[in-house]
Amino acid sequence: MNTTNDGGDTDRAPESAPEREPEVEPELAPESEAELAPEPAAESTWGLPPDREPGPGTGRAPERAAGAATGRTVGVNLPALRSHNTSLVLDLLRTAGPDGISRLELAERAGLTPQAVSKITARLREEGLAAEAGRRASTGGKPRTVLRLVPEAGHAVGVHLDRDELRMVLVDLDGRVVGERCVPFSLGAGAEAVLDALLGEVTEMLSEALGGGALSAPLGVGVALPGPLDHARGVLHRVTGFPEWDGFPLRDVLEARLGVPVVVDKDTNAAALGLAVGGERGSFACLYLGTGLGAGLVIGGTVHRGARTGAGEFGHQVIQLDGPPCSCGNRGCVEALCLAAIRRGDVAEAARVLGEGAANLAGLLDIDAVLLGGRTIAAAPEPFVRGVAAVLDAHARREGSREGPVPVRLAPGGPRAVAEGAAQLLLAPVFGRGDG
Repeated sequence: MNTTNDGGDTDRAPESAPEREPEVEPELAPESEAELAPEPAAESTWGLPPDREPGPGTGRAPERAAGAATGRTVGVNLPALRSHNTSLVLDLLRTAGPDGISRLELAERAGLTPQAVSKITARLREEGLAAEAGRRASTGGKPRTVLRLVPEAGHAVGVHLDRDELRMVLVDLDGRVVGERCVPFSLGAGAEAVLDALLGEVTEMLSEALGGGALSAPLGVGVALPGPLDHARGVLHRVTGFPEWDGFPLRDVLEARLGVPVVVDKDTNAAALGLAVGGERGSFACLYLGTGLGAGLVIGGTVHRGARTGAGEFGHQVIQLDGPPCSCGNRGCVEALCLAAIRRGDVAEAARVLGEGAANLAGLLDIDAVLLGGRTIAAAPEPFVRGVAAVLDAHARREGSREGPVPVRLAPGGPRAVAEGAAQLLLAPVFGRGDG
């Protein structure tokens, strides 16, 4: 990672780092980094430049143009957000809250030299991302200037494309929701209708959030929807129940039309990322039961997507051979059995089935916790938590586990948890908290 412009490895503080805070911030060298993306060419029938048009009959999008932003670096499109060290400082400013933090404290906690921190904070202040929060008494010398993050200096849009509902939020750099929209919707309405609805609602939300003021373009848009899909390239696969989306390059099409970076991920991964950023520690599974069933996996604090970004298709594990047919083409899937029980009004049976799937997952991954979310669970949270926990408890007793069963809890966040997690697909990398 390039850190030469704001204190890279050569600016790391030695063990006996100086304790005196520098009084003068050094001048910054002129910026010389090239733009990430080339100028767009004329749009094609997909809304893409010709060199990014999917080949006829290929069912997939082409590789992205050289130098274009990828799913691992999107969102960092402000001039100040250029390196790992900057992300460290921004995260410390964010966690310090409105009371702020001094440069000396930033240097000590980030493991950087005071000179490097001075260069980074000078640039962040110039870009409007940091500001003075007052002065704090020092152990010697003049009072220290305290800095804080300016949350309103940047925003990200998070979109949850569900099968029958479109929900989106606008969040500031602190993750606070400052705008929200939710409308009925059909994922099966066709690509053009879906894109028109999404673009229209984003425009309306930004207009409402502005209140007649001026807002710079958002850092980007995170879009979360049912899988399976290719997170790395932003291409949809055969979305369960909607095979017509197979091969659609959603990320590239939206980037071409919106003019900002876009990240596409599964709804369950977005929910899990939101939980991890929000303070959920360790390794856990977020089981999301709404119009479908999936799992977002966080292993060691990082969202686990797998080698082909297809991990978490939890709902389509077969637990009953020759069971009822599932929309994915298999029979006896956890999702099919759960939703069938819900349609019969048998919440206890749905919870038992979900618990058996959760026990398989807990035994396979040895996770610390199971969190339950989604609108179906939100409609009857206590029976689901109790039912899933009972199955995990029975498994733990049969196995003679000394640690006891894996705990089961209701996931926080409510109905906009996925949309807020989708916004974190852009914000988390800005603060060095995962790759989105």
